[in-house]
Amino acid sequence: MAGLPSSVLFCCDHNAVRSPMAEGMAKKFYGHSAYVQSAGVRNDLEIDGFAVAVCREIGVELERHRSRSFDEMREWGDDLSGFDLVVALTPASQRRALELTRYFHLEVEYWPIMDPGGLGETRERKLAAYRQTRDQLSGRMRARFGEPTV
Repeated sequence: MAGLPSSVLFCCDHNAVRSPMAEGMAKKFYGHSAYVQSAGVRNDLEIDGFAVAVCREIGVELERHRSRSFDEMREWGDDLSGFDLVVALTPASQRRALELTRYFHLEVEYWPIMDPGGLGETRERKLAAYRQTRDQLSGRMRARFGEPTV
């Protein structure tokens, strides 16, 4: 376990499922111990309702999350060079994060987390797939940052 850095950016393709789940869970698990944000390679989807539902089950609120891209983060004044760690959850977001290392000194980790979108034929099967993604994120966080502190 390497411990919790002072700032973490979680990223995925759309900032609609995996990265907002990770952001919300990290904030819930570790409180104000770190500055935590999330972004997508693109911002072309709203927060996913199944992601909201399975995170609510563990006390993580995502209803107010607004999807944003790397470019929007920069436009809104979030200095990407200020993050100690970028956790990429998809191959495309890993490539984008690694591009940023040409300009900034950033530590980038890739966590291959399952994309639950499109899985499951029924509502219950869809929820099961999203729970699996949530639980993968939780396991990776605990392994990397330690047990929740709040």
